[in-house]
Amino acid sequence: MKIPTKTPSNGFYYHYKHDPNGPINNYAYEVVGVGCHTEDDCRPEDVNMVVYRPLYESSVYRAGKLFDLRPLEMWMGEVILNDEKIPRFNKIDDPVIVEQLETIKKKMYT
Repeated sequence: MKIPTKTPSNGFYYHYKHDPNGPINNYAYEVVGVGCHTEDDCRPEDVNMVVYRPLYESSVYRAGKLFDLRPLEMWMGEVILNDEKIPRFNKIDDPVIVEQLETIKKKMYT
């Protein structure tokens, strides 16, 4: 097994589609870890997956028991937006926003 050299740290992230003029939690996610596929016959791009959950309302997540998985390379990758290469996800470090997202997370997942 090859251990990845670059992984996201646990915490809150915005997807590049986040609208800063919209709700604070639109396209906001919490990364809870990175997992490794346990079977040898998986696709190479699926060996390492980011484990995360959305912080916006969606009927699938109301039970609070499901997580999303995304291939690590895709999570760490870039997209082109307005002819510019940008990260697909950006870590949220602003303590005010983090506190607000913590409150939303507690309401959604506890």
